[in-house]
Amino acid sequence: MRRGLVLMGINNIFTVEEEGTGALYECRIKGKVLEDAVGDYNPLAPGDRVEFEEDPIEEHKGSIERRLERKNAFVRYNLKRKAPQTLAANVDLLVCLTSPDQPPFRPRFIDRVLVAAELVEGAEALVLLNKKDLGVPPEVARRLSLYADIGYHVRMISVKTGEGIADLVAFFQGKTVVLVGQSGVGKSSLLNTLVPGAGQRVGEISRKYNRGSHVTNYSRLFHARGFEVIDTPGVREFVPYGTSSRDVGWCFREFEPYAKECAYPSCQHMDEPDCAVKEAVMKGRIDPERYESYLRLREELELLEQEEYG
Repeated sequence: MRRGLVLMGINNIFTVEEEGTGALYECRIKGKVLEDAVGDYNPLAPGDRVEFEEDPIEEHKGSIERRLERKNAFVRYNLKRKAPQTLAANVDLLVCLTSPDQPPFRPRFIDRVLVAAELVEGAEALVLLNKKDLGVPPEVARRLSLYADIGYHVRMISVKTGEGIADLVAFFQGKTVVLVGQSGVGKSSLLNTLVPGAGQRVGEISRKYNRGSHVTNYSRLFHARGFEVIDTPGVREFVPYGTSSRDVGWCFREFEPYAKECAYPSCQHMDEPDCAVKEAVMKGRIDPERYESYLRLREELELLEQEEYG
């Protein structure tokens, strides 16, 4: 049995890189070997390790027999398909790429990605501001400082000028890095800086699978110098998966020391009396915009739960 690394998957055909040789195989999933993924948008994701058999007739074709155990997975809820979508597996660092302008800075998008990062066991998160050359407004700088204060990595770069890129590459060494960001923040430009020629390879995939520009609907793993980078689709909206409306407060890490002091163990930090989290917000110990971000996400998760369970 051969072992390999999933680089990407389109139309249930997965590109698998064989361990040891680096040879690429186009593989399909054999039967119901991934029963634990029933109901998922995609049973495999870039970063997955698999066992596969080579096709006895067609060269560099194969069938995936088994997915090896994951150490973690980065998952969002696909609103269109109403199913969990694994964007990457076995990751070390989740990078939320944003910009101060063009498109506008969206802290609530970042907050949702950070919630998803909290659910990726053993992984760290980095808030990465691109387009520093456009200038960093005080409110953006304040929010970035807040993320740093509550324990997230924060960096600023300019792909256009090259500022901060060398230090970023040094930080990425030895890691499997996932890039996530809204459309237009410069993710493709950063990817091409980290992995020269990556854009050309994506274009070749588009032609091969007749996907046009929609190939960006799929994640793809690239080997960079000293690290691996998984590029995920640019999105406008992001809903984390793996928590509930009742538990999502624990994914806002600055809430935790106060939540333990709430009068009720199941406190939702909304209308309950003697809520230590709300008191911390009123006293300025928890940022009110982060608290509002929590309320909005909690409300959306509750609506999704009602749709699913009635």
